[in-house]
Amino acid sequence: MLEKLFQLSAHGTNVRTEIIAGLTTFLTMAYIIFVNPMMMADAGIDPGAAFVATCLAAAIGSLIMGLWANYPIALAPGMGLNAFFSYTVVGSMGYSWEVALGAVFISGFMFFLLSIFKIREWIINSIPMALRSAIAAGIGLFLALIALKNAGLVVDHPATLVALGDLTQPAPLLAALGFAIIVALAYRQVTGAVMIGILIITGISLIAGLSQASGIMSAPPSLAPTYMQLDIRGAFEIGMLSVIFAFLFVDLFDTSGTLIGVAQRANLVDENGKMPRLGRALMADSTATMAGAALGTSTTTSYIESAAGTAAGGRTGLTACVVALLFLLALFFSPLAGAVPAFATAPALLFVAVLMTGGLVQVNWDDLTEAAPVVITAIMMPLTFSIANGIALGFIAWTVIKVFAGRWQDLNPSLYILAGLFVIKLALFN
Repeated sequence: MLEKLFQLSAHGTNVRTEIIAGLTTFLTMAYIIFVNPMMMADAGIDPGAAFVATCLAAAIGSLIMGLWANYPIALAPGMGLNAFFSYTVVGSMGYSWEVALGAVFISGFMFFLLSIFKIREWIINSIPMALRSAIAAGIGLFLALIALKNAGLVVDHPATLVALGDLTQPAPLLAALGFAIIVALAYRQVTGAVMIGILIITGISLIAGLSQASGIMSAPPSLAPTYMQLDIRGAFEIGMLSVIFAFLFVDLFDTSGTLIGVAQRANLVDENGKMPRLGRALMADSTATMAGAALGTSTTTSYIESAAGTAAGGRTGLTACVVALLFLLALFFSPLAGAVPAFATAPALLFVAVLMTGGLVQVNWDDLTEAAPVVITAIMMPLTFSIANGIALGFIAWTVIKVFAGRWQDLNPSLYILAGLFVIKLALFN
């Protein structure tokens, strides 16, 4: 049955290899079980319900990807977009988490339509590669600021806005230790480096009495506080349009980059370098986003950590299905997730930030008409505490600078349109 469903022999793999690959992928991305509920709780969402929603959204997305698209790519609530959800849409802009979930659902539905009508290629091709790298790096810097704040390494200051935290306290010291552990393990290519780092710091905090655990296993918490609580009507407010666009825009590039990157590493592309069944993979991603919003979590997206599973031999959707099963089993470990303090997950955020800023190496720093908008995009996300503002200012800067420099040939109609819309948004709805 598995051979017929996943075409294992045609892909040069077997059941044992796929199971090992699925376990490898799960271990590299399981940190989201601890990190995402904590970030959702900062938006006012019940942490127990957020834990269940995180596991279920990951399981549903990975299962659809495995059974329908037959790719060894796992999904879960995406890093960066969960921070945008909690700290910008709910925290800074003042919307309720129900409305924010409505915006996530709408963005997922729009992504689904773009995948069906194949508009995705036009959108992606119209956005310069340098801006795409800047958006990823900006999200990374945004995560870094959140991580340093959660760890107590950076605190607010009335004169300088930010300052160094109290390094005599255990939280920032343990966070720094956790980051060093994660980086060292990742450098040594240890599977599950991020999760190991989180568990080590959590264990130290439990022994030192800095956090408490009510156990290791239990029945899953109730999903009732978040299930179908999304407010779609409220998300159609004019001020939310830029939020929906930001959710859609970031997910679109994040997913496309992840799918193509993992497929190329695993040699799952055709002779022209294109992914067969790409439409199915994109629709699996967008469907998972809509399902996750209905359950009570931020945008669900494909995980680049899936490359760890393909490196272990995963070549078919059976790998993703194994990941889905492991996320379902994780539902019974909610007490362990509740014992993880913020300073134990902060190193994971900071590590992801390091990976996301790596894309800046692709920028042509000798061309100031590219370098300047890239820097503006990247630094304005953490400094305005908003991914949407960073994207808006980046597009405006790119278009205006290119025009003033006489480089009209570098622009296309979509850039003019987007820059104009962003100017209107910042002027009227900021």
